Amino acid sequence: RDKKKKASKFATLRKKLIRVRRSSRSLDNSKVIRELTLGWSIHELSALVEEYEASAALKELASCADLARPHARTCQQDLSVLYDCKYCTDVDIVYQGVVFPVHRSILSVRCPFFRDLLAHYPDQNSQVPLSIRTPGVDTHTFSALLRYLYTGEINSGGPLDNRELLIQLSQEFGTPNPLEHDLRRLMESGVYSDAVLVFASDAHEHNSDSLLSVSSEARTLMRHELRCHRAVLAARSPFFRNLILRRGCNSEQACIVLDESVIPRRYARVLLQALYMDSVNLACIVRSSVSVCSLSEVQAMVAGKGHVSLTEEAMEIFQIAQFIDFPILSQGCEDIIVERLSAENLLCTLAWSEEAHGSAWVQHQALHFLREEFSSLSRSPLLYDLSRHYLLQAIKSDFLQAGELDVLSAVIKWGEHELIKRLEEREPNLLSHTAHSISRKGVKKRDLNDVELRDILTDLLPFVRTDHVLPPHHDLLCNAIRRGLVSKPPSHMIGGECSGQFSPASAWVRCGGKGMYTKPRLFLPYYEEAKALLEEQLAQVQENEVVRLRMIPSAIPDTLYMVSEYACRSSPHLCRSQPTLDPSPQHSSLDVITGTIPVPDDDTLRKMQQRESELCQSPLVHRAYSLACADRREVAHCVRVRVAREFGLPDSCADLL
Repeated sequence: RDKKKKASKFATLRKKLIRVRRSSRSLDNSKVIRELTLGWSIHELSALVEEYEASAALKELASCADLARPHARTCQQDLSVLYDCKYCTDVDIVYQGVVFPVHRSILSVRCPFFRDLLAHYPDQNSQVPLSIRTPGVDTHTFSALLRYLYTGEINSGGPLDNRELLIQLSQEFGTPNPLEHDLRRLMESGVYSDAVLVFASDAHEHNSDSLLSVSSEARTLMRHELRCHRAVLAARSPFFRNLILRRGCNSEQACIVLDESVIPRRYARVLLQALYMDSVNLACIVRSSVSVCSLSEVQAMVAGKGHVSLTEEAMEIFQIAQFIDFPILSQGCEDIIVERLSAENLLCTLAWSEEAHGSAWVQHQALHFLREEFSSLSRSPLLYDLSRHYLLQAIKSDFLQAGELDVLSAVIKWGEHELIKRLEEREPNLLSHTAHSISRKGVKKRDLNDVELRDILTDLLPFVRTDHVLPPHHDLLCNAIRRGLVSKPPSHMIGGECSGQFSPASAWVRCGGKGMYTKPRLFLPYYEEAKALLEEQLAQVQENEVVRLRMIPSAIPDTLYMVSEYACRSSPHLCRSQPTLDPSPQHSSLDVITGTIPVPDDDTLRKMQQRESELCQSPLVHRAYSLACADRREVAHCVRVRVAREFGLPDSCADLL
């Protein structure tokens, strides 16, 4: 009996060791690529590295395009625009017969001279005469001085770019603090405030026609107040600016009532900090606030969660920023969401990003995370919750970080799970809670209908590059072929007279149009190992042979990209033999007549073309174009997509360039 116990223990241990050995062998990417390239010529290995280098350069360009988004103006830039456009001014300075409309709060906090001067003219829209003792200050120079007080910067080559003049002006007007210091003082102390933000839960009772109103009677409501400045509100947010202009700037203090169902008071300090300091700090959220439950809180209650996560709070603040048209707050929230991106919140982030109020930029980063972490995600239960759309987006990519064996395994597992769900939904209600229920007794893989499974995976399997499954004769691949899931076996499994004419490298590199070439994914472990193998072989080759080593030219000239586009659309599996694999709809021709895309005006289009020219001169783009296996059409497309995103336009506008 003891011997039997020991034998059973050893058998269990042996099974565990075999399981560990199998998993480690499947993860030994260096070993499988070495076994694949064993017996390859140095020319074939060099061609493989060239393929990877071209893909690596293209991936860098694609990453730059994913990170591109419109520029969000800083507080300094917004104050400069405020001075130029004279929005919501409340006092006029008259100098040498010229009227300069300005903002009392900005000049008072920035300059002691103007603080004392304006104190003598407390009325709204007063005209304040001014004389300056410093000689040589004309109206142009005085305007530059006012701009300096608004922005804290002196333009190079401008009227104030004179050391002696600056010394004289500082003696008369004083030397201002850094702009950030004075803005912080305005925010924290509320000094010189001329507006009050009121967060009231019953704002709709005061004005049933609008979510937001301005009134002195609103002070009687149960509310939370924050003192602020009309100049800052008007500079940072077109929403607040239009509101103030519509209601007028004649009163000494405007009361702006916000409906808490739109902007909860718990986010008030976050909003204020972004307005004045250009920073988004979720630590400013008032956790003990008695405000009306926000959307994220209601969703958390419905889902049975105890609290709202920081990511969900950032998503809600992003929606508020979009509502008040405040880009710096929107992008700050996007940064927080992406910084906190993980496998646990990936799916909910993707779901949020594709909603009407979501962020396309966050979606780009989440898809990048999915591609980079696909190998680990495919081994977790999260795979089964991934939508078909996003799984397809991942496996279509040339930059997916997973071996083709893992891709095939993930697709089959996902399909089997979908089939099981269909069987459970198809089950009659009479059996759903009995001992014979599918959901209760479970479904075994051998009970699944392979024909139905193939129908589920019909749009996914063509993007699995079976020619690149390593090891080439793995049980998973052979089993998939036996089950009829893979309709066309890989080239190395096809017999016949022609099977011996091609080398094992034919499926990986372009050999003058011969073989079943498929563009390899840029899987970094394979790339690094291929480079190391090439260096080892080059070290063994004599110097004269290295000189004769030539680059293998592309099998397809660049002028054939028009033909490849049609082929890719009609047959996805055929486009593998072309430089471009992904038959993405973003390459389709534009339909400007039907108005399906926003057509930019001539000035914007000219700026976009100028930006494209600048990017095309960058070292990164030059290097991508110079590589032997470069797909010039894809390089140009990545640059144009980046330009379109920098201008806040959809990707389809890239084809206008």
